[in-house]
Amino acid sequence: MNAPAKLGKFVITRELGRGATGTVYLCHDSFLGKDVAIKLYNINGDAPEKEARTRRKLFFNEAYLVGKMSHPNILPIYDAGEDGDHCYVVMEYVRGAQPLTLFCRSDNLLPVRKVVEVIFKCAKALDYAHRKGLVHRDIKPGNILMTADGDVRIVDFGVAQMAGNEEGQLKGLVGSPSYMAPEQMRQQPSTVQTDLYSLGVVMYELLTGKRPFYGDNMSRLVHQIIYATPPPVHRLRPDVPTVLEDIVHKVLEKDPARRYKTGLELATDLTRAVRTLDKLSEEMAEQERFNILRRLHFFQDFTYPEIYEVLHASRWQSYGAGEHIVVEGEMDDCYIIIVFGDAEVRRGDRPVGMLYEGDCFGEAPYLEPGRSTASIVAATTVSVLRVSSTLIDQVSLQCQLRFHKVFLKTLIERLTRGEQQGDMKQKAETPAGE
Repeated sequence: MNAPAKLGKFVITRELGRGATGTVYLCHDSFLGKDVAIKLYNINGDAPEKEARTRRKLFFNEAYLVGKMSHPNILPIYDAGEDGDHCYVVMEYVRGAQPLTLFCRSDNLLPVRKVVEVIFKCAKALDYAHRKGLVHRDIKPGNILMTADGDVRIVDFGVAQMAGNEEGQLKGLVGSPSYMAPEQMRQQPSTVQTDLYSLGVVMYELLTGKRPFYGDNMSRLVHQIIYATPPPVHRLRPDVPTVLEDIVHKVLEKDPARRYKTGLELATDLTRAVRTLDKLSEEMAEQERFNILRRLHFFQDFTYPEIYEVLHASRWQSYGAGEHIVVEGEMDDCYIIIVFGDAEVRRGDRPVGMLYEGDCFGEAPYLEPGRSTASIVAATTVSVLRVSSTLIDQVSLQCQLRFHKVFLKTLIERLTRGEQQGDMKQKAETPAGE
């Protein structure tokens, strides 16, 4: 179908995409002075009467249903109209938005936590639609947009089903086969659980880069969806934790009664999963930091439990080149150990030494009133361990004694090294014969 140059007051700029029910164009609203997206339905006078009636029903279905909804993760419809043989709906244009299909490839998968965020927002949006009596019936990656700032929008309610609006509903097999629930394949009524199943298929695909069910023809695909069990998620992506795999398993249950009852229930489980992911992330970060510390010369005489004690009494911080790690004259109750990078020690504007990996700084906790006698400025990107003097006094006595012994020894070695470098510099600057 050739697009007109103009639809009512809207000037068509270019095509954005095509679907089964119509084509979406970028248009300019000359009255408001902004861009909008217009979906032009495939309705023309040459189509058979029954097909034209069906397409017109799709148009009024989407315009009526979505026009009543207002949710941040559902693409809003601003207007709808007819221009000759053309039926169209006017929608928000989200600049830079991309369909989730781009993130369903094994070479372009989103981080696990981002997948959880996307599905969480979709579950909340569907819960909103379901409470209004609306079942989408065609949830798939192509109908979920990700905006440039990482937010999501559910689009295309063209085959949606509204409770109590039998006249505006399409019967039979509707939707995209790969994302259909078993009951859709049996041409049974679609429910809330039908949408949640389809969202589960999207989640599976975003996590693994594969669809849970494949068939080289429609008959085999139907058989897979109704009877087969999909490959476990962890087999395709080992870093997916069990808590998420359990959610995928539940949402893809063959029996609708065994799935989540509402989108809110699914969102609640995803929230719990995020907490688990955060905990796992913290544990992994702690393990990685432990591995780094035990390789430092500073900790070579510490037992593994003692390293963990020091780690739990500390904060791990990073600084960019030129940033102050310690400011001269300020109160400071921390012992500082350089984990990565180089830093410069300054008194006033005068550099007096350098700190390298494994070096330490922090005489302030030993002094009254506990003020730093020099500044430390990152010379490169630097990571440091800030050990609280208060918390280190609460670890085991053996760990305390070892820490203070090693800290003071390392501090003295560093000061001695600084003095030797200063003497060498002074000799180099002294004219011969003096």
